[in-house]
Amino acid sequence: MEKGVGNQLPFVSIIIPCRNEARHIEQCLSGILAQDYPSDRMEVIVADGMSDDGTRDILSAIAARDARVRVVDNPKRVTPAGLNAAIKASRGEIIIRVDAHTEYAPDYVRQCVAVLKETGADNVGGPALTKPSTYMEQAVAAAYHSFFGVGGARFHQPNYEGSVDTVTYGCWPREVFERVGFFDEELVRNQDDEHNLRIVRAGGTVWQSPRIRSWYTPRGSLGALFRQYFQYGYWKVRVIQKHKLPASPRHLVPGAFVASLLGLGILSIPYPGARVILGAEVCIYALAALVASVAAVTKGGWRLLPVLPAVFACYHFAYGLGFLAGVWDFVVLRRRGRFIGLTRQ
Repeated sequence: MEKGVGNQLPFVSIIIPCRNEARHIEQCLSGILAQDYPSDRMEVIVADGMSDDGTRDILSAIAARDARVRVVDNPKRVTPAGLNAAIKASRGEIIIRVDAHTEYAPDYVRQCVAVLKETGADNVGGPALTKPSTYMEQAVAAAYHSFFGVGGARFHQPNYEGSVDTVTYGCWPREVFERVGFFDEELVRNQDDEHNLRIVRAGGTVWQSPRIRSWYTPRGSLGALFRQYFQYGYWKVRVIQKHKLPASPRHLVPGAFVASLLGLGILSIPYPGARVILGAEVCIYALAALVASVAAVTKGGWRLLPVLPAVFACYHFAYGLGFLAGVWDFVVLRRRGRFIGLTRQ
């Protein structure tokens, strides 16, 4: 591990887990290698999940041109295993995670290091900014930044600075992993949330700063969004089961909402009066989704209004159904969880 000496900036290891990212990995690495952080004070470790779409050839070519880039194998093919493999192969005193589907400001690495030093936090990152291009991506992004869509999560608030329960990607002093451990490789999704939960419950601080800027490309279809949030809800159950308590009450709301609808639907068979309550709950939700859609389009454009209620419903019902599936698998059947690969779905 290389440490900063005197006024010299600390050595940074940038870690990237990926699998089958032939369309995005070269652009991602170009942005990272062009950072304004001193080139002799950084390295890039890519953990490849045994890609079979040409990603590995692209990585090998880039590594041959730039000695800062190294590639390690991730035979388990899931994100947390890739993160752990990259961390163990790295030598920096600061670890920064990046994602292949995200664009990074030229000063991203420098700002991460500066905010980490200024705050003394155990993990720092920027807000979850989005950079949509298609119509559906813009609608998904508008809902993503809505209080109704994500329950007021602070890391969705572009201008918020302060402590948070989780943060986008992450930048850690290396010693944090020695103190609280590596990423839980059982958690195919939500491994970053769970790791941040461990940091906070160990007395540490997770900090968000708007100076740390990156732009995420949201899902471009309702089907892809549904699969993403179903997985988030599903694996959130395992995080709660592991720690006996959710990081935030908002994690329970979609599951409770969907369970109430299912329960009332079943009760309405023997008890017709339950249909009135079910209908009222559906109408209240539909009205809330419409009001939230109108509020969201004042920033995102009125042309998004026709599809936004469906996008909000996709966020909430996908997460809620995933949460209930997780309860069934992890709590009732005591399974270890269904395998979901590292590729973006």
